[in-house]
Amino acid sequence: MKNLEKTILNNLITNNEYARKVLPFLKSDYFQDKNEQIIFEEIQKFSIKYSKLPTSTSLQVELDNRKDLNEQQFKDITSIVDSFQSEEVDGQWLLDTTEKFCKDKAVYNAVVDGISIIEGRDKKRKPDALPSLLTNALAVSFDNRVGHDYLTDAEDRYDYYHKKEDRIPFDLDFFNKITKGGLPQKTLNIALAGTGVGKSLFMCHMAASCLSQGKNVLYITLEMAEERIAERIDANLMNVSMEDLQDLPKNMYQDKMERIASKTQGKLIIKEYPTASAHCNHFRALIQELAIKKSFKADIIFVDYLNICASSRFRGGSNVNSYTMIKAIAEELRGLAVENNLPIVSATQTTRSGYVSTDIGLEDTSESFGLPATADFMFALISTEEMDELNQITVKQLKNRYNDPTVNRRFVLGIDRSKMKLYDVELSAQNDLVNSGQEAEDIPVFDKSQGARYEKFGKFKV
Repeated sequence: MKNLEKTILNNLITNNEYARKVLPFLKSDYFQDKNEQIIFEEIQKFSIKYSKLPTSTSLQVELDNRKDLNEQQFKDITSIVDSFQSEEVDGQWLLDTTEKFCKDKAVYNAVVDGISIIEGRDKKRKPDALPSLLTNALAVSFDNRVGHDYLTDAEDRYDYYHKKEDRIPFDLDFFNKITKGGLPQKTLNIALAGTGVGKSLFMCHMAASCLSQGKNVLYITLEMAEERIAERIDANLMNVSMEDLQDLPKNMYQDKMERIASKTQGKLIIKEYPTASAHCNHFRALIQELAIKKSFKADIIFVDYLNICASSRFRGGSNVNSYTMIKAIAEELRGLAVENNLPIVSATQTTRSGYVSTDIGLEDTSESFGLPATADFMFALISTEEMDELNQITVKQLKNRYNDPTVNRRFVLGIDRSKMKLYDVELSAQNDLVNSGQEAEDIPVFDKSQGARYEKFGKFKV
């Protein structure tokens, strides 16, 4: 710890970027050594007064001006300052380590202060101050963003416009079109469908696709057993009907599994919870446990399905209406996606009227209109007897934060329910769709060369 404290002080006067990020969160009483506390106090005072960091020389001058230091103290402190020099250190590691240092010290100090209050040694604070004391300590976090500075951050904004966002692509063309290449990180994506239409089929197909891409997939099921989900993914990846899968000889099954394993670097973990028994805190604990026990970090999470999750905000059996409950679950899932920097895919039921409808809208979302308000991407899966005969299913966009939802609003996919597969169909299959947003002719490809771009925007005046 002593070495860490010296490293922090050293970088406070030699590393401007680091100091700017951590100074608001450091306190002098976080440092054990009195001399180090004094050094920090002087660094802090100088930075507040002059809006920049002191040099070793200016720091020693400020220390010399202090009247509370004896000759030996001054000698010891200046010796520490003289030892400061620029060092090669991983910036992110230093930030993470300093954040943990601040959190640990804040909690320790809060506990010490709490004991002092309980024992009556602290005359200024009463026991009712304990909850806020501990809450403030636990809330210590390095969040240095205070907002987007429109003028100063213009270059960063331009880079953001042209940055290629990390996405989990689909193996289905139209889904890639409407999402601009796949599902972005930190998002909640919802499939809406009636019972038996294909919610779990869609998620199993996508889980299989992500695994084939080398992604780490976490599939959480609250409806079906782990083995049933695995069976569906087996059928998809082995291209064998679920009926034939049961009759597959063991050696052939093993050969197929070996081929699947050889083609991917990813892992698939399937975890079953009893219906309505698990919420985001359970999922969070599972993610941490998988990281420790299996060195597994998910790239995408599937939750099958949202309506039968519990909420960490409300106890089971509590008198909470369905709107509030489903909205809370959706917000918690999206928070989990943001926290773990990945997309989450889930599903929800249609209302009773939606079961028999040949068209589905947001108003057909079962139990809560708060769900569409929270989701980043939401689409309906629609099936009719005629489409079943053609082995097809209709997809209708309901909400899309990634693209214009009026373009390709509806499209058709092929479906093989026996193999738990979805697939692209001929473009001619899209022609009969109403209000699909598809154009009869191909969209022209614009010249994206730099010269063309300058010509296009050259007439714009500010």
